[in-house]
Amino acid sequence: MLRTSSPIRFAAVALSVFTALASLNGAAQADDGFTTGSSDPLIQFINQQIRQTWEDNEVKPSPVADDAEWIRRVYLDIVGRIPSAEEVKTFLDDEDKAKRSKKVDELLAHPDYVRNYTEVWTNLLIGRNTPDRTSRSGMRKFLRENFARNRPWNEIVYELATAEGHFEENGAVNFILAQLQGNVNSEDYHVEATAKFTRILLGMQVQCTQCHNHPFNKWKQNQFWEFNSFFRQVRRMDHDRYDPETGEDVDDYSELVYRPFDGPVYYEMRNGLVQVAYPKYFDVEVEPNAPNRREELAKAMAYDDPTQTVARAMVNRTWSQFMGYGFTRPVDDMGPHNQASHPELLDRLSDEFVKSGYDIKQLIKWICNTEAYNLTSSFNKDNDFDNPSAGEVPLFSHMYVKTMNAEQLYDSLLIATNAHKSGAGSFQQADQQRERWLRDFLRIFGGNDEDEPTLFSGSIPQALLMMNGPLVEKAISAEKGSYLNSVLSDPQYRSDNQRIQALFVSSLGRLPTKHELSRLSTGLRKYRNKLTGYQDLYWALLNSNEFILNH
Repeated sequence: MLRTSSPIRFAAVALSVFTALASLNGAAQADDGFTTGSSDPLIQFINQQIRQTWEDNEVKPSPVADDAEWIRRVYLDIVGRIPSAEEVKTFLDDEDKAKRSKKVDELLAHPDYVRNYTEVWTNLLIGRNTPDRTSRSGMRKFLRENFARNRPWNEIVYELATAEGHFEENGAVNFILAQLQGNVNSEDYHVEATAKFTRILLGMQVQCTQCHNHPFNKWKQNQFWEFNSFFRQVRRMDHDRYDPETGEDVDDYSELVYRPFDGPVYYEMRNGLVQVAYPKYFDVEVEPNAPNRREELAKAMAYDDPTQTVARAMVNRTWSQFMGYGFTRPVDDMGPHNQASHPELLDRLSDEFVKSGYDIKQLIKWICNTEAYNLTSSFNKDNDFDNPSAGEVPLFSHMYVKTMNAEQLYDSLLIATNAHKSGAGSFQQADQQRERWLRDFLRIFGGNDEDEPTLFSGSIPQALLMMNGPLVEKAISAEKGSYLNSVLSDPQYRSDNQRIQALFVSSLGRLPTKHELSRLSTGLRKYRNKLTGYQDLYWALLNSNEFILNH
């Protein structure tokens, strides 16, 4: 059924971008008395650093976000989905002044945190479109086990750098395995592995110096090839198996294996001169005849680096994930040519991250308990110029709007509507239906592997999928098992106003304003078939910017 004029009228009435934020007039202005309930002294330091930036730039910060706005944001950022209507109600009814800090702790202990971080880092490490002869399930298994244990980040990095073996038995190999495509004897065989490894784990785009010296800093062409020489002792080995049904050899498995190499790497400069490069991690030289160069690199990165480059890269990326922008833009191009917006804060957070034992959960707690993270995304006339999307340096005087990635949007639709349970006869049928929808979502929202993460960009195929796709059609269904069915059949929702409020909470995580409620109630009375009216309203809510965006 093609949704046309009626739901669009609903959208025009109530669902322009962030109507929720119009109801924040009761929120307290950010001040020194703000607290989430955490007593960690580092959070005060972070707040002071950010506040100093506001003062230096004569910025008036936005108010603290109300509970409805904040709870939706923190669920999306930590567990990768919006909260259910019941989870919203429970949090809003909680009068504990430390409930925000406690909610962060609770979400970090939730299984969905592991699922979300596993998916985020799988996409970062091997891309959304799985390369040939690479095991996505193996990569996920490795990450899931490590995030579930909250294993120190430097140890995870060490494993990613040194892994060898079967791509499912040792899932860590898939990071490098995914980058080793093409002819093993080609000079370019290890180039992509060098570029991706340094960009993701060190936050450096050394591929800029592959062919020439960097035009804006001291990085020279030899630095790329010094990193490249660490990977010359590795290659992928693909194994086939005989398929008796077809009589042909088919893909079986791949593995990452040791490859003898003990010499220098030769590279050509722009003037035609050929130079040599030996393995070197910044100022740390490695013995060229070392039996395992990747192991030497991993030790230097994970345990012996006074520059804390691994820690700085992770801090910057995590800050960007939660705040919308990192301390550098782009987040994976750190270096002397790209000054951090808050250098002292980045240094201190990196140092404390190392002292914590590279504790990822602790890093997330610090960020989520800051004053900046708890501000509303609505800006005022005194901070509307704080707009990094226009090229400005981020001041973090309000929360920057983030578009959902494909998995967040998909899972949030299921949480809001119970679409996967609508009309499904059994758990197996519901699960199969869920997998079909997810494949459609990833195909249309998948985008480019360079997108980090893949975002809802508003393309025509994406818009059509949201407006008329099978998932949204089921989402607004009144079949047994759907959320709409439960609202219409539950005796606690007897009036139009109560039902409208329930649909708002499930989709947007808030109650409608008085103005919205009045106009929507009036609009519903114009429908001859009240069910169609509720379906159109729900459709409009799910297709609104307020639902699709993380604010």
